[in-house]
Amino acid sequence: MSEATVADTRRLNSKPQDLTDAYGPPSNFLEIDVFDPQTIGVGRNRFTTYEVRMKTNLPIFKLKESCVRRRYSDFEWLKNELERDSKIVVPPLPGKALKRQLPFRGDEGIFEESFIEERRAGLEQFINRIAGHPLAQNERCLHMFLQDESIDRNYIPGKVLVNPPPCPGPNCSTSSFLHISQSLSQLPSMIFCMYFYSQIELDYNTYFTLRMNSS
Repeated sequence: MSEATVADTRRLNSKPQDLTDAYGPPSNFLEIDVFDPQTIGVGRNRFTTYEVRMKTNLPIFKLKESCVRRRYSDFEWLKNELERDSKIVVPPLPGKALKRQLPFRGDEGIFEESFIEERRAGLEQFINRIAGHPLAQNERCLHMFLQDESIDRNYIPGKVLVNPPPCPGPNCSTSSFLHISQSLSQLPSMIFCMYFYSQIELDYNTYFTLRMNSS
């Protein structure tokens, strides 16, 4: 066997790992904690809120650290918005525990500490699964849920851009970016309509020319 056909089995020289690589933050991370449940109100107006804290270095999120308070109905709102506007399979929420809400119970029902802790863990699992999905990360409702102090139920659904285009003028605002994002999402249907109507016009012009020539 000639020397040229012998495989080179020498080990490749690898770069030694320094302390920054070993103990520094990962290249991409997203951490969401649901904690500190607080029950407020009395009677029918009694409910429990949870603190939702997010830390990330993903460029899609405007804030790298945020902390808001949300109640169970806010998680329901997020789930419904994603099911309506996105193309992902949304995981289930913890159950509403309707039996625990019946009157004349001998316990605290949905306000028992053990149930609140069980629901908190379920909500934390839900929001981490949602926020970790690449398609869900582009939805404006998720960003509002995680980073806005309050949720605007009358918001206009849309996509969030990683690198938004430059501001077109001095009066540029977030709504301008949203409008551009929505326009881009409608571009395929606009192109189809332009092609469809151009074909109709072409067929009409051909028909008109043939009629003129025949006469």
